[in-house]
Amino acid sequence: MSEHTDRPAGTTAVTVLGLGPMGRALAAAFLDAGLHTTVWNRTPGRDGQLIARGAVPAPSPEEAVAASPLTVVCVVNYDASDAVLRQDAVTAALKGRTVVNLSADTPARARDTAEWAGRHGIRYLDGAIMTPTPTIGTDDAVFLHSGPAESYEEHRPVLAALGGSHTHLGEDPGRAAAYDIALLDIFWTAMAGYVHALAVARAEGVTGADLAPFAQGIAAILPPLFTEFAADSDAGTYSGELNPITSAVSTMGHVVHASEAHGIDASVMRVIEGQARRVVALGHGTDGYTRVAEVIGRR
Repeated sequence: MSEHTDRPAGTTAVTVLGLGPMGRALAAAFLDAGLHTTVWNRTPGRDGQLIARGAVPAPSPEEAVAASPLTVVCVVNYDASDAVLRQDAVTAALKGRTVVNLSADTPARARDTAEWAGRHGIRYLDGAIMTPTPTIGTDDAVFLHSGPAESYEEHRPVLAALGGSHTHLGEDPGRAAAYDIALLDIFWTAMAGYVHALAVARAEGVTGADLAPFAQGIAAILPPLFTEFAADSDAGTYSGELNPITSAVSTMGHVVHASEAHGIDASVMRVIEGQARRVVALGHGTDGYTRVAEVIGRR
């Protein structure tokens, strides 16, 4: 696994397919770095500001990819990217070139696309953008990449124009998507917990503004726990010395009861509580909460 933050030297050509908010940000960062940037979007009219800054609009996706040795794709998912890349004319134009797909999807889809690309003489890198649109082109951007190291190293100076850190996770083309899925899992379950907490707090007469400083305190507890729990899970120890899962089940029940007393949907917490109770029922009540990962991962 390698990290790089170099900036590109000289002028190089790159193509961006997909001009939603993130795609436009990617193209803008390439332009800021002085790269010859060709752009294309299925829906016309999104390239005006980029053209004014020097981007070259392509009338078709095959002409767009033919303009550069490197094509960066950023669309909603792999159904959308397949609909463009797997057109016969586009596939033919991509032969001998490199595609970096920064669209979000599953590891299986990434591996399938890499296999398709290999059959057609296209070099393929999968990637994930782990930070929001405003970070693109700044030091705060975070990109993950996976696929052939040789292709990554060849195009790393151009990709570095996007700012921030770029980490190559290995040859498996599905690796970046695997990290992406796991990290999105953390983000969305955390956000679901927070909006549920806002609903419960409001029902008890507590405003979001009043709760927020204490919510931030809870969030600050998590980073060291992530490190501790990761080691616990990797080692298979699942220690509950400080907080056995039986205690956790009790507090989960409090959240459920308080929520439902106000008519607030507690289905997510009921699922979480149910998983913890399953661990206890299997005889692991003295273990820590990380035992849940082992239990729900059983086949």
